[in-house]
Amino acid sequence: MCSPTPKARTKPKIYTTSQDASFIPTIAVTLWLGWMGILTYAVIYAATMASEFQRNIILSILMTSFLLPPKFPGNIGTQFGYWIMKQARKYFGVKVIIENEAAFHRINDEGKTVIFAVEPHDILPYGVFVFNSVFGFLPGRIGETARVLMTGAIFQLPIIKHVYTWVGGLPVDKKTFRSRLANNECVAFVPGGVQEVTLIDPKKREELLLYLRSRKGFIKLALERGTPIVPTFIFHLDKSYGFVTPRGEFMNKVARKIGFLPVFFWGRFGIPFGIPNPQKITVVIGEPFDVPCEGDNISEKSVEKYHEIFLQKMEDLFERYKHEEGYGNRELKIL
Repeated sequence: MCSPTPKARTKPKIYTTSQDASFIPTIAVTLWLGWMGILTYAVIYAATMASEFQRNIILSILMTSFLLPPKFPGNIGTQFGYWIMKQARKYFGVKVIIENEAAFHRINDEGKTVIFAVEPHDILPYGVFVFNSVFGFLPGRIGETARVLMTGAIFQLPIIKHVYTWVGGLPVDKKTFRSRLANNECVAFVPGGVQEVTLIDPKKREELLLYLRSRKGFIKLALERGTPIVPTFIFHLDKSYGFVTPRGEFMNKVARKIGFLPVFFWGRFGIPFGIPNPQKITVVIGEPFDVPCEGDNISEKSVEKYHEIFLQKMEDLFERYKHEEGYGNRELKIL
């Protein structure tokens, strides 16, 4: 009896970037990812060593930024964000692999959008910046409307809230999620969230832990409108920072409450709370898988079914590329 011929896998579309971590790209990445350190040092300086005049200047800048809307100053900020993204692409020598570009053309033609579920989170999941529309990696409306959803805590912090808005960030809440899907606008987010940071064990670097077993909310949102889901994996994030993470159930609760884990980390030049090392990263965008449209009558059975499909496809994606990306000795565990 003849065995069925296995389905041929579509040839992936690959975008590569020559790495350049020289002065200008470094400045751009600092203006994007360096603000946590800058604000920390500014507050410490203002509280301990600054003159009254200097202290007032620092506090005035922070208060003004806090009161201004995140989008300020409008298009100027957006164009500055585009410049930062282009320089960041050089700094990280980004490689993007799209497993099935034709599938995205099909989805565009059907008038739908997609949800990019990106893993892992690591200390800072900066690799999601590849979804910025300035790059044009993704075709049609999907690429043009893509925005990254991230913890709302970011949009409460002065200066940082402006920068992350300029580079295409939005808060990851149900209202924003639903609104964008209703308008056929693409979203990318990290379902594992900050919980994954609490699971990182520097002594067990061979383990790669994804906190996804209980993350089913986005499956329900996808089922509301029949929005395809795209598993996406970022390789080499884990070489970006050195870090020490506080442990214990109390810290886990704190992380869930405030939207991020208070963690001590250091990056390039060993600077605490500084920018990531100029680590080349590879972003693999898997093949979209369809889910039915169940509207307001979503069954628990459907949620479980498509959540399991997502978990399996994420694991398969990692396994297909782990040897090529030097992860042959790593074990993926989904918790």
